[in-house]
Amino acid sequence: MRPAIYGYMRVVSVDEMGDESERIKLELAEYAQREGFALEQVFTECIRRSESAFHTMLDALKHHDVKDIIVPSLWHFARLPGLQEAMTQHIEQETGARIWIVQGRRP
Repeated sequence: MRPAIYGYMRVVSVDEMGDESERIKLELAEYAQREGFALEQVFTECIRRSESAFHTMLDALKHHDVKDIIVPSLWHFARLPGLQEAMTQHIEQETGARIWIVQGRRP
């Protein structure tokens, strides 16, 4: 049985949550499978919503036996490199999770 991995992505608007969102989820699932994981859940952050998928994901990592996260790119955390690094460190320090990046550096 493959270990579970969570996905995370950010979309700008609800309109983007259609085909583009499904394409990204498929890309995350394929990458996860290639790396030996089973994509369990994808947390989708929508900038125009008040609830935070990021915080929901952190809570899930703290309360479940999942210790890996996959993102399409660090841009999905933030646009600024410093903020990307801060969010990455926050996830790692708060949960001990390892972050896998489809486009960019590998863990």
